[in-house]
Amino acid sequence: MCPLRSIADCIPMIRVIAATLALLLTSLSASAQDTNGAIQQVLQEHSVAILKSSRTTIGPAIDAVADSGLPQAQAVLQAWSDRNMWVRAADGLFFRATEAEGGYSLTDFDTGETVGVFGSDALDQIKPNSGIRALIGTALVQFQLKDPNPRRRQDALTSISRNPDPALLKPLRNSIEMETDPNLKAQKLRQERLLTIGYDEDPDARVQAMADMSGDLSVDVRAALNPLVATRRAVVKGAAQGEVPAGTNVARILTPGSDALPKVEAYDMLVAADLAPPRVTDAAIRTALEANIAEGRVGDVAVQQLGTDAARRAAYIALADAGTVPPFISEEAVQETLDGFTFYDAYADPSPQITDAANDALNAIRLKVGLNQAADLTLDALSLASIYFLAAIGLAITFGVMGVINMAHGEFIMMGAYTGYVVQQIIPNHTLSIIVAIPLAFAVTFAAGVAMERLVIRWLYNRPLETLLATFGISIALQQLAKNIFGTQARPLTAPAWLDGAMTLNDVVSISYIRIAIFFLALFFLAVFLFIMKRTRLGLETRAVTQNPRMAASMGINPGRVNMLTFGLGSGIAGVAGVAIGLFAKVTSEMGSDYIVQSFMTVVVGGVGNIWGTLAGAAMIGFLQKGIEWGNPSNTLAAQTYMIIFIIIFIQFRPRGIIALKGRAAGD
Repeated sequence: MCPLRSIADCIPMIRVIAATLALLLTSLSASAQDTNGAIQQVLQEHSVAILKSSRTTIGPAIDAVADSGLPQAQAVLQAWSDRNMWVRAADGLFFRATEAEGGYSLTDFDTGETVGVFGSDALDQIKPNSGIRALIGTALVQFQLKDPNPRRRQDALTSISRNPDPALLKPLRNSIEMETDPNLKAQKLRQERLLTIGYDEDPDARVQAMADMSGDLSVDVRAALNPLVATRRAVVKGAAQGEVPAGTNVARILTPGSDALPKVEAYDMLVAADLAPPRVTDAAIRTALEANIAEGRVGDVAVQQLGTDAARRAAYIALADAGTVPPFISEEAVQETLDGFTFYDAYADPSPQITDAANDALNAIRLKVGLNQAADLTLDALSLASIYFLAAIGLAITFGVMGVINMAHGEFIMMGAYTGYVVQQIIPNHTLSIIVAIPLAFAVTFAAGVAMERLVIRWLYNRPLETLLATFGISIALQQLAKNIFGTQARPLTAPAWLDGAMTLNDVVSISYIRIAIFFLALFFLAVFLFIMKRTRLGLETRAVTQNPRMAASMGINPGRVNMLTFGLGSGIAGVAGVAIGLFAKVTSEMGSDYIVQSFMTVVVGGVGNIWGTLAGAAMIGFLQKGIEWGNPSNTLAAQTYMIIFIIIFIQFRPRGIIALKGRAAGD
């Protein structure tokens, strides 16, 4: 300390200390400015490109921000993409701007502090176009992959799957280890494999990724592999296979005139590449001859002598020899020209290692796809068979057991479907309405069947032709009655929400929940029918009447009552089938006619009067129809025609069906 009496002597020392402190404060301020202004410095280094806002030159600026490693990088990119980044005209600094009273409030990217409100005349908005915004979006993905919010990480993965980019492979790999959500981690691992297949610079890594994904049936795997085995068709002068350009990854050598490369197509390739003169068509020959007619002659040939192709060709060749028209290319010349070239398909990817691995993976996938398509076709056939069985089980009772040709059976199906529709108008809850509709449809159609049997059928037993005509007339009357009540427009029968959608095993195999429910409903009614026939008095009496009605009557059984209840039971099951079918098919007055033919075929093919035969017939027809539709998917009418022809041939060899009934029917 300087003594007070000598303060003048301390002034130089005080000045030195003050200067030192000022220098230290300036240094600290500059250091703080360098730290706080780091992202601004990156933007200033690329300000020309940012202000120009051209997709062709903006890439380095976006990469510089994204790769800066600064915590503000994501906010800058997001503001840039959202068109919230502005530049201050006075000093060229970039800010995030929000609308405020009097203009725009500017926020510093580095400090996050508001620097003031400026009018639009003092600012310029950075307006990236859609192409630049797409590049910024790609850069943002690497930040979103590590975002604490799982939804943003999921959005990033969705973005990668929709727009794969080689630049995303590295940040995706870096984010896998720190992923805590098992589902998101599995998605990241899968997406990393797909990007590796398409974009990794290491061939061995790509081959390993293909091997890892070779058993995957998803469409995106095939989408990643197919570009690797895409080929382009090319031609090179020289007849030897080794004369293809060096470094070409040849898929196959093509022979002109084969199925893979017709001769005309091969020569057209040469013409398109200016490697051969174009051929002269017959139409061009006619046009050339017409243009060179002089005094009724073409050269030395009279016009009257040009009535054949050979004569016209000869006249044209004469003109070509004289240099009047382009030369004529004969078949021999075409073949000679083709023999001097090599035609081949080349892979777009130059590496045989990559294309071989891609082909191996695709072949393995095709095999699994084929097996799964067979499984999917089997499920479809089982579903269709269960529908036919449900529609035919009632007919198996009325036609198979009673011998009544009931052409109105389809209308009982329609009646059950409309019953379900009416119930849904009263009970809006779809689950409860279906639970109520099934027994109510059985009751309604059971009563209708009993009434029909008592009023019409009972008078026509053992008179099949009259029964057929009478029931056919009843079916027309019931259709017209339905039109009068419900109109001609299709009515909706809505399935419960828990039956929406489908059970998907993979990208190939799936089956709707409605069809699964119908399958189990068919099994349920099979069990109910077997229980009634094997465990109840009605079943015992029905079997007795079926095998020997006179003996059954002599034992105290009333055949008329048994026939009435049996006919009612068959009609009631048809009504339940109508509710089930109405859940996925249109409910109209004609819907029963769509199933009556298949129902009769199911009963006849399976074996008249045998429930197991009906089940076998439904399975046979379901698989047959699906198999024919698979072979000829564009023409369902032809498929039904082929199916009927097959069944006609089948019953020539097994007229009693797959499982013939024993007893009375066997002897009839």
